[in-house]
Amino acid sequence: MNAAELTECMVGLGEPRWRGRQLAEAIYRQRIVDVEVITTLPKALRQKIAEEGWQIGRPRIVQVFTSVDGTERYLVQGRAPDGLTVETVWMPEGDDGEAGDGSDDSGPVPASLNESGKGWDRATICVSSQVGCAVNCQFCLTAKLGLQRNLAAGEIAGQVVAVLDRQKVEVGKDRVNLVFMGMGEPFLNYDNFMAAVRLLVEEVGLSPQRMTVSTSGIVPGIQRFAEEPLEVRPKLAISLNAPNDEIRSEVMPINRKWPIDAVVDAVRGIRLRTRERITFEYVLLGGVTDQPQHAAEVARLVRRTGLPAKVNLIAWNPGPGIAYETPQAVAVETFRRALAAGGVPVYLRRPRGRDIYAACGQLKRTVEG
Repeated sequence: MNAAELTECMVGLGEPRWRGRQLAEAIYRQRIVDVEVITTLPKALRQKIAEEGWQIGRPRIVQVFTSVDGTERYLVQGRAPDGLTVETVWMPEGDDGEAGDGSDDSGPVPASLNESGKGWDRATICVSSQVGCAVNCQFCLTAKLGLQRNLAAGEIAGQVVAVLDRQKVEVGKDRVNLVFMGMGEPFLNYDNFMAAVRLLVEEVGLSPQRMTVSTSGIVPGIQRFAEEPLEVRPKLAISLNAPNDEIRSEVMPINRKWPIDAVVDAVRGIRLRTRERITFEYVLLGGVTDQPQHAAEVARLVRRTGLPAKVNLIAWNPGPGIAYETPQAVAVETFRRALAAGGVPVYLRRPRGRDIYAACGQLKRTVEG
């Protein structure tokens, strides 16, 4: 519930409207989880809220897995009645995924490590939008789950708030990026995804310019996204992952419905901020999408879009039961150099948390670390 909805609740209890803002401040800015602790509300009102059966809900971190590189993967439990879990990832120092997309032009300058005492300058939180996923990308572990259900707006935003609380993040001071690249396809849960973004921007106080949403290419979702006001719109990443429609349809069946040209046409409708770039995410599958001729095709494709764009290369992260191979380091570097030589801004995303199944494409509600 946002501040306006909380306000209506307070009015319904016979309270002045400004009590709603106090409640929102306590829940989202102070990150309080128990009504009894909200001392800005009179004790009688707190008792009334409790008697009415209202509680502050937040997804609960039920398991934590820690990587040798400091990454943490959380198994996060959603709301009743099913209590299904999703995965959320905390990456101290990030994975360089935001490099060159305009993120560096916004937000606070991080405090020094000595000043903050946190041991990190910046961090990235990877957020899930669905329990499982229906898109069925052949290289992704989440696809093995199928789609179990959409997450509600509070479950999506609540993942972020739970992690901010765990890591003692100071909003407005610490530099934290959000990537909606966890379990699920955000644009197949569009209303809840954007409602969560609004909660995070308007109530928690995070910047949309430090948020990136990744889509497999859901054209109607991209078209809706283009209509969102800049004040709440994250940046956009397209999971390209193949140099042409033939290969993309094999590794990403969704391409048969919305091929590359249709996706690019939809993206052209987005009004970008100054220095903002569209990101094309490209998973390198050994022997399948990592060949020199593929790099040449990708370079031509990106130039042909006419968009301010960059490419993020991701060496495929292995998962049990998936018959692909991680590309050789030399193939990754050759691919990167070919794109750069072709005039395409290109960045290599660092794998984070591979040893705990926290890396890109590895999220599957795994209960082993």
